[in-house]
Amino acid sequence: MTKMLLNQLNFNFLKIILVILFVQINPAIGKEKLNLTYDNIKVFLEGNFVQGGLVIGKSDPKIEIKLKNKLLRKTSDGYFIIGFGRDHPDIAHLSLKPKKLWLEKPISIKKRIYKTQIINGLQKKMVTPPKSFYDRIIKENKSIKYIRGIDSNIDFIFQKFNWPVKGIVSGVFGSQRILNGIPKRPHYGVDIAAPKGSPVLAPIKSIVRMAEKDLYYTGGTIMLDHGHGVTSVYSHLSAVNVKVGDTVSRGQKIGEVGSTGRSTGPHLDWRVNWFYERLDPALLVD
Repeated sequence: MTKMLLNQLNFNFLKIILVILFVQINPAIGKEKLNLTYDNIKVFLEGNFVQGGLVIGKSDPKIEIKLKNKLLRKTSDGYFIIGFGRDHPDIAHLSLKPKKLWLEKPISIKKRIYKTQIINGLQKKMVTPPKSFYDRIIKENKSIKYIRGIDSNIDFIFQKFNWPVKGIVSGVFGSQRILNGIPKRPHYGVDIAAPKGSPVLAPIKSIVRMAEKDLYYTGGTIMLDHGHGVTSVYSHLSAVNVKVGDTVSRGQKIGEVGSTGRSTGPHLDWRVNWFYERLDPALLVD
């Protein structure tokens, strides 16, 4: 009994440390509201105006809107989505076309400070893949890129997100990764440590666009489409319980936590994209 109590105390202490780490890397990033006026036409924005943030907008549904050169899809009542990647500049330019000419407004985007995450003990082939795997990796990356470019006419993204698994946040969005001493690309998701076999649930209603059991880097991998260019990824799964084309409800089991692909232990790597912009999943949930 004493040993069980000590284990529980140690577990709770670890949770506190990880929560402190999480807060340090993600300083108070609250949702904000912003109203823009273009020649007496109002555009209402609400969300996280920060690197990795997602914002919901509303305007006259008959008027065209674009961010940079991307024409935005709107719902029948004028709602739309914009997102800002990990390294987005401090200014975003939202344009509106009420008549013949495009009118532009600047939006301030807050910068974030990212930590460094060191991961050792990976197999050499998972840090620097053998050339014999290049064709496979290129093919898999093309499939992922294609799905991220989908602009589905579904409105699931406007729902409230839930966490996809119960566990401890062991890796945060944006951290620079050093694998076996070699600097690599930043981490674009949130890692949630949980026992192997723990259920992974759809955070909102979605359509399954990928359901693979063995990708080179991410192992068991599911990609969900939430509409308006927003997709989410669930990696290192030990089981995949859905198939491409399925419509899943919020809270429906889609897979199980594992350690497949490039992984040192059971966890879920959860990522969210707005087209090719990397978003912070932690900003989408309470």
